[in-house]
Amino acid sequence: MSIKTPQAVRGTQDIFGAEAEAFAHVVGTFERVRRLYRFRRIEMPVFERTEVFSRSLGETTDVVSKEMYSFNDRGDESLTLRPEFTAGIGRAYLTDGWKQYVPLKVATHGPLFRYERPQKGRYRQFHQIDAEVIGAAEPQADVELLAMADQLLKELGIAGGVTLNLNTLGDGASRDAWRAALVEHFRGVRADLSEDSQERLEKNPLRILDSKDERDRRFVADAPQIDQFLSAEAQDFFAAVTGGLDAAGVAWTRNAALVRGLDYYRHTAFEFVTDRLGAQGTVLGGGRYDGLMESLGGPQTPAVGWAAGIERLAMLVGTPAEAPAQAAVVVEDDALLAQGTAMVAAIRRAGFSAELVASGSPRKRFDKAVKGGALTLFALSGEGVRTKGDADLLAQVGQAIGGTA
Repeated sequence: MSIKTPQAVRGTQDIFGAEAEAFAHVVGTFERVRRLYRFRRIEMPVFERTEVFSRSLGETTDVVSKEMYSFNDRGDESLTLRPEFTAGIGRAYLTDGWKQYVPLKVATHGPLFRYERPQKGRYRQFHQIDAEVIGAAEPQADVELLAMADQLLKELGIAGGVTLNLNTLGDGASRDAWRAALVEHFRGVRADLSEDSQERLEKNPLRILDSKDERDRRFVADAPQIDQFLSAEAQDFFAAVTGGLDAAGVAWTRNAALVRGLDYYRHTAFEFVTDRLGAQGTVLGGGRYDGLMESLGGPQTPAVGWAAGIERLAMLVGTPAEAPAQAAVVVEDDALLAQGTAMVAAIRRAGFSAELVASGSPRKRFDKAVKGGALTLFALSGEGVRTKGDADLLAQVGQAIGGTA
């Protein structure tokens, strides 16, 4: 009787080889850039109390109503696998005493979970990099985050095909006035809207502007624009952000249609978009969310942040060629295995990548190492050590080996 091998869960992935190298390249570049900008690394729980996300994201959002992986634990407490980072970081800011570090600049990366239809570059377990500035009301915080994102994309080598779309959602008063005008506009055509937009009309009208349904798009085109309702303060804030981006050398394009449906978003909203990934073109996005902490029971706290999918960035980066080992130690006589092990250990301790070739036919091991592409070779036999490769590198690695050869 044969045992059936379990298959991977739909929407998950096993990452290996060149794809794993591209994934690691994205993470490594992010870690290097976030240190340049002095963002502190944090690690967050993979699951939180469900209310962390339902209260911050809103019960009417698709994430909360349709996409969260929620379950009751053995203590009958409702927990949820994190669908995004920001709400959990906000919870930690309020509960872990992080307020003493304001303005707090933090960054993290890891897996997230959403039950949605898998498609190109989108999975049910996916991975993001994330950067947040909490406690900074100044537009310079927005500028710094956007400059950091821009530099990350440039250092990944993908900025050429990516455009920064930028918009303002105004301050609280501007947004409230705009929201009221949108409700009035869409009420007049309510019967012709999609079912989802009819439901959102009273609760979250800004989300109608984001609708992809053709029944909604024709009414979105002539909907009131945020610029009609911007206060002088909101105009000054946006001008400071765009001026800062110009000073930092970050190219941007105004996109008045770019919105965020959640009520806690204020001022800056942005997306870095590309046409190289099909219809799902956003590779990095975020905005200012000055009202989030209040939804979690905290004081009014300004904040701004962004997130980007690692899988999507890795797809744009492509599959980098795997670097060859800097050295290979070939044991052609099994009696010298201990010496070969000592040599390869010394090479690695000195900071060089190395492989030990000590399996298969002893006569073919050297040829195997040559085909493996190592930059230098050290072959051990009863006749001593013979070498092959770049003379300078051989000298450096040979110095690391020292008395083990």
